[in-house]
Amino acid sequence: MSSPFRAMALRGVPVHTDPETLVQNVTSPVKTGCGFHNVREILRSAGLRPTRQRVMLGWLLFGRGHRHVTAEMLYDEACEARISVSLATVYNTLHQFREASLLRQLAVDGTKSYFDTNVAEHHHFFLEDEQMLVDVPDGLITIGEVPEAPEGSEVVCVEVIVRLRRKNTRAKSSQQASQQLTEA
Repeated sequence: MSSPFRAMALRGVPVHTDPETLVQNVTSPVKTGCGFHNVREILRSAGLRPTRQRVMLGWLLFGRGHRHVTAEMLYDEACEARISVSLATVYNTLHQFREASLLRQLAVDGTKSYFDTNVAEHHHFFLEDEQMLVDVPDGLITIGEVPEAPEGSEVVCVEVIVRLRRKNTRAKSSQQASQQLTEA
């Protein structure tokens, strides 16, 4: 096992799981890690050539179950695992995975996109204080009728992002601001 992979294994990331399950149903929750062979099979089944960088980034992405990452988060993980890759390559790979339907892209605000390894239709909580996405448990949000798409287009999916903020953070900051004004 080479150095980047040994580092991941030492941190408790399992490196093997049943490749048949991964290839047949990428949308199912994967609780164990996947090995490089499995990532290669996932990429091939999605029509992507399994280059070294795609395999390594895919291993980081899909080897820990469903999760939400930004390009910067994945780049930091790659650097920590001593995988030689540029931030531009991470961005390009994430977009290639999205185009191959291996990831969903969620634009939470104008400056940051998250990529979700769970491609099944589902909704999210966005914890503003932590800048973190969390899946909403199934059945908590019900969508009524979806409007007809304009001619020449189709509805791909409907996504709901519920933004959350701690009550105390907002109240404390406004109290501190008013207290500072009265002291000045």
